[in-house]
Amino acid sequence: MTVREQRPAVASRPALQRVLTTPLLYFFILGDVLGAGVYVLVGQIADESGGAVWVPLLVALALAALTAASYAELVTKYPRAGGASHYAARAFGPFAGFVTGFCMLAAGVVSVAALARGFAGAYLSAFVTLPGGWVAVVFLVALALVNAWGIKESTRANVVATVVEAGGLAVVVALGAWLLLRGEGDPGRLTRLGTPEHGAAAAVLSGSVLAYYSFVGFETSVNVAEETRDPRRSYPRALFGALATAGAVYVLVGIAASAAVPTGRLAESSGPLLEVVHAAGGVPPRLFGAVALVAVANGALLTGIMASRLAYGMARDGLLPGVLTKVLPGRRTPWAAIAATTALSVLLALTGSVDTLAATLVLLLLVVFFLVDTAVLVLRRDEGEPAHFRAPAVLPVLGAVSCVVLATRIEGGVWLRGLAVLAVAVVLAALATAARSRRGTTSGR
Repeated sequence: MTVREQRPAVASRPALQRVLTTPLLYFFILGDVLGAGVYVLVGQIADESGGAVWVPLLVALALAALTAASYAELVTKYPRAGGASHYAARAFGPFAGFVTGFCMLAAGVVSVAALARGFAGAYLSAFVTLPGGWVAVVFLVALALVNAWGIKESTRANVVATVVEAGGLAVVVALGAWLLLRGEGDPGRLTRLGTPEHGAAAAVLSGSVLAYYSFVGFETSVNVAEETRDPRRSYPRALFGALATAGAVYVLVGIAASAAVPTGRLAESSGPLLEVVHAAGGVPPRLFGAVALVAVANGALLTGIMASRLAYGMARDGLLPGVLTKVLPGRRTPWAAIAATTALSVLLALTGSVDTLAATLVLLLLVVFFLVDTAVLVLRRDEGEPAHFRAPAVLPVLGAVSCVVLATRIEGGVWLRGLAVLAVAVVLAALATAARSRRGTTSGR
């Protein structure tokens, strides 16, 4: 059976509104990559790799760019909602499409729930003390309303939030430079790789796994391809431009933090960038609490957009209930998918199980990225949209290999949780495929 014969049946559904320009898409991707993770991960990367935090950040950028090239080819070849799930379904059939989509949905829903709990926690308590559960629920409902309001409005809010996030990181870089100009700090830490437990090479690889999480987020943007005016032209420019911008910011932040703060102190801190603020002085620490709240809210909004569009795309492909394809008549936003994914996030945020699931996010995304990288090669036989972006064949191959290598650095406990999610995905995929086959047999009689 050829790739063309494996294409999922697509029912006629209301089209989403094409309103995203290249700048809005650029800020969408940049805002998702410059999320809350960088505000807490720098210390953990230092703990794994040593003082030269910028090295694993640079390695992670290079590894993320490999899979980003695969996404750039596929999203311009098939510019529609559904993203990785749609690509896997075209390449390997609906079973693989369901598993891929389920992994993305699981990662997205858990991520939004975890960010809601983070918003209701220490960052907010710096200003006011409120019941965490109620704050999380109100927070998630508010994000759902913004999401349903419209993709243009959501992405415009993201532009403002992204500027705030980037501004906070720019302040950290400036404070680090100011410390060095004052003769404080230690530039020698910028070349120190390795820890007592790991040599330089192993330390860089372990640090890169954590740093890799800082760059994920670009994959969510493929789910708004159907709402982009000219995805074949806009997407590659916005994607690689946003990754390059985020990479430059992260490397500068890593250099500033490492030079300004001793590695041990950086590794022990739950707010490593605040350590730079404390060391430099002159900036109210509460300012970074406010910036962190903006970063958390923005990351949750963008991930929520991804999850709802993915659910919409999977439903349109017949992999999820058809009710999820319902859209608001005027706004053309998938309200049913938004409501469903928000309800799941609220449930997770209230049960207190998010912390145990959050560690599986990277593993689930590595599974998705591996399938996307291999799907590019399989789908080379399909012409797709004319004049689409085409990545050199070596890039998806290296991307798939990098996913396997990074997965070997993930601890066993995370693997157990990840395999449990994958087992659920496989069972549901088998049921969905069987139901789809029965519907096809019935309609063919």
